[in-house]
Amino acid sequence: MFFEYPRLLWLLAVPALLVAHYVYLEWSGRRPALHVSSLVPWRIVPSRAAAVLRHLPFVLRTAALCLIVVAIARPRSSTKVERIDTEGIDIVLAMDVSTSMLARDFTPDRISAAKDIAIEFISQRVTDRMGIVVFAGESYTQCPLTTDRATLINLMKEISTDLIEDGTAIGNGLATAVARMQDSDVPSRVVILLTDGVNNSGEIAPLTAAEIAKNYGIRIYTIGVGANGEAPFPVMTPWGMDIQPRKVEIDEALLGQIASMTGGRYFRATDNTKLSEIYAEIGKMEKARTTVDSFPVYKELFGGYALAALILLLLEALLRLFSKRRLV
Repeated sequence: MFFEYPRLLWLLAVPALLVAHYVYLEWSGRRPALHVSSLVPWRIVPSRAAAVLRHLPFVLRTAALCLIVVAIARPRSSTKVERIDTEGIDIVLAMDVSTSMLARDFTPDRISAAKDIAIEFISQRVTDRMGIVVFAGESYTQCPLTTDRATLINLMKEISTDLIEDGTAIGNGLATAVARMQDSDVPSRVVILLTDGVNNSGEIAPLTAAEIAKNYGIRIYTIGVGANGEAPFPVMTPWGMDIQPRKVEIDEALLGQIASMTGGRYFRATDNTKLSEIYAEIGKMEKARTTVDSFPVYKELFGGYALAALILLLLEALLRLFSKRRLV
């Protein structure tokens, strides 16, 4: 056991001073304060046990004060830290958030399906560090590499198509994802790049970003999202929102080249089920054995001390309420 705030234990000097003061009062109170001609009214002397028990309320109150001081010093215990073997890698999800991701060939649309399936994937990778990069006409990091699953999921839910300038800068998105893990020292590093279009903006060519990833030993899995042929797109007209069919254009040759350059694979997702299967397949392929330190498990102990202090204070109150009063 150890204390989070050990300096607060100096407050135990307060009950020590109270005890000294109480003892002083008891001893000074033994001197006669009143002279009488007869001791008959005081012949009935309380038993020795009763004389001792009259100090019990003070003892209970002092003990409760000591327990309160110990509680606010926050006593804790921890298990021993051990080295354990686990399976973990670094994964960055690079997601296209251009307006074309609003197409309705997925349920309810591409971006919603991609987010829901990515959240399921994040939940299953409990030993991995993961990050999120989004791109359209430009790119930025939505979440850096972390093991905090709750934060990852919440930030994934916040992704929308109106975050940044429209377009499809595949090279920029890939380069940003690579930058997020270039300093990582884990044996396996992966980027999962999801897009539904053709590179048409950005300052970095997709193959240049792929070459950088290859030099860092980062593997890239690419996913082309979109039904074959045409897909229903929401279009704003003078009469309101309308759904119109548009041709699906995905640069599969480029995505395949990016994947093959880095030792990854290219996948084509045409519906929710296929996209879910792709993530599951990537999950099976990407498992690397590594040794890491387990985190010590801390247990808070202040609650027991606080409860004991409360019980002692209640006992003191009951004793004072029901015990015989004495003349001081």
